[in-house]
Amino acid sequence: MRVPPLPARRTALACGLVAALLTGASAAHAESRPDRPRAGSLVLVGGALKENNTQIYGEIIRRAGGPKARIGVITAASVPESQDPNAADPDLCSNSACNGAYYSALFERHGAADAQWIPLDIDHVANADSEAVVTQVESMTGFFFGGGDQYRYVTTLLRGDEHKDSKVLAAIRAKLAHGAVVAGSSAGAQIAAGPDMVSGGESYEALRDGSAPGYFDDPTRLGYIPQGGFGFLRSGLVDTHTGAYGREGRALRLAADTGNDRVYALEENTALVVDRPGTPREHMTVLGPNGVAVLDLRDARAHDTEHGWVLRRARYSYLTDGDRYEARTWTPHIAPAKRPLRPVAATPVPADHDVFFSPSNPDGRAYSFRTTARALAATRAQDHATATTFEDGPRFTVTFTKARGFAAFTDDDTTARTLVSLRIDIAPQR
Repeated sequence: MRVPPLPARRTALACGLVAALLTGASAAHAESRPDRPRAGSLVLVGGALKENNTQIYGEIIRRAGGPKARIGVITAASVPESQDPNAADPDLCSNSACNGAYYSALFERHGAADAQWIPLDIDHVANADSEAVVTQVESMTGFFFGGGDQYRYVTTLLRGDEHKDSKVLAAIRAKLAHGAVVAGSSAGAQIAAGPDMVSGGESYEALRDGSAPGYFDDPTRLGYIPQGGFGFLRSGLVDTHTGAYGREGRALRLAADTGNDRVYALEENTALVVDRPGTPREHMTVLGPNGVAVLDLRDARAHDTEHGWVLRRARYSYLTDGDRYEARTWTPHIAPAKRPLRPVAATPVPADHDVFFSPSNPDGRAYSFRTTARALAATRAQDHATATTFEDGPRFTVTFTKARGFAAFTDDDTTARTLVSLRIDIAPQR
């Protein structure tokens, strides 16, 4: 896994739309933070969850019962001990057991009464139907799925071509339905998705070659699992590490190819908290220092040309800490501390020749797509900007447009923090 460098750092909107985005934000904020949730919830993290992120660990523990929280840790997306050459070294090991111990200790350090590893991995698939492990699961009030490879969760906890629940997954699903919190980071967040769950791929190859069902040894090939993951979240596809690995392109291509009209593209060290998961009334809240992109393809059109793949009229919203989102109505509610951005700078948007942070570019920048979008939002000099892929076989151009319905919000009167409904078009250069 490549480690990206640290991210670098004219509202054209009718007053009525701004009012609609802000109206009711305070009420929504109060509504979704009860002392104890009345139904189950999800806390989905885009990966790279830092040890000191008390906001997210605290939210998981609070939703699991606060000081009485009992967290079951599942790390079956990691390699098992038998495949870890450093299994005996607690400072170097990276396998299911030592990762389970790591997260268990971390949850207890953040205030959980108890946290236990649930002994599941690809060397212990039978444990997913063990009555003893089911009993352990039933004693928990919350669950955390660690990162790694989400396909290992498929092979460990789902059964057969129809992806039926193992006994342990059925028990976790029942706990979720009766009030437990289910959290996950990276692969542990992606596995919460329903049909057409992404299984791998890079953005440029996705735009050039399209997607295919399956799980591939080639990490650049865009693959997906038609039956999906656990199906805890139903209102859209899920992707993770989005800006850090430049995955906006692959997320848009996969959604277009599979007929899905929404993607929740999660950023690192940041969570999408989902209340009423699996129902038509899924309600989201963003927590953390980065954000969650909502890719909207309801009005998008995609087709192949002799020069390459084209996508028109997609929409990109980038929601940040405290913002909320109603899936049923496609409505964002901006956090009360933010206000509409009135751009005064006439600075042009900087050129970007690697919009999806290519692994082939040693000088690439993480969060390039987001950086261009925010720069456009913050200037009155342009209503649109373009950025291109690093690769050129063909080179794709991404056009960002402040079209009807676009809005940007700030918490410092200068920086575009939250973006709503920026138009995105992708086409090959001729």
